[in-house]
Amino acid sequence: MESTPVVNAGEALFRPVRTGNAFEETVERLLQAIRLGVVGAGERLPSERELAERLGVSRVTLREAIRALSDAGYVESRRGRYGGTFVHDTLPAPPEPGGEVDAVSLEDALSLRYVLETGAAEMAAARSLSPADRRHLTGTLAEAAGADLDDYRRKDSRLHLAIAEVTASGSLTTAMADARTRVNQLLDRIPLLPPNLEHSNAQHETIVDAILAGDAPAARRAMAEHIEGTASLLRAFLS
Repeated sequence: MESTPVVNAGEALFRPVRTGNAFEETVERLLQAIRLGVVGAGERLPSERELAERLGVSRVTLREAIRALSDAGYVESRRGRYGGTFVHDTLPAPPEPGGEVDAVSLEDALSLRYVLETGAAEMAAARSLSPADRRHLTGTLAEAAGADLDDYRRKDSRLHLAIAEVTASGSLTTAMADARTRVNQLLDRIPLLPPNLEHSNAQHETIVDAILAGDAPAARRAMAEHIEGTASLLRAFLS
């Protein structure tokens, strides 16, 4: 398949919200971008004007959403020539989960993730990747491998979204972002296990190597194995 420009995950997340719950959905989109690592620690969000246009909301609504996230400890606003809204270097801990996880909802989230992510890995490997695509994959891979426990979930999420981005499918990237948000809500309920993270990093390398080599079947198999390991942990802790 011919190479086309990489799809930016920010474009997938910062898409027009529904007008009925504009404030709530604006908060949700901004929080997704932060928690999935699309806007990293210490990085600046797009300008208010750009964000308001992309989300299809008024600047008043956007400012209210940013203020809410600032009060919650996710972002800070800086004034001056190089000012704007910046993501905090350290994010608040996820809220304590409440209630039990419904088995049907768990399997639904895991099934959707399996279909989307194995398909994305296969499709990425089938494309003729540009040098920028390759740098994007290897860069996010290195960041995930070097992440500490507090930031691992974001860097891990960013790598998986990068795989969707290099498919050049905006719809797939959007679906992946939404599915990953659901999975992260489940992952936040279980402990981070260092041996599992070491194994995950090794699997990440195998997945990216297969994509860069253009081996679509191997990329799909490697991603399937990786996802099945995570699913096993979630079932063990939450079922």
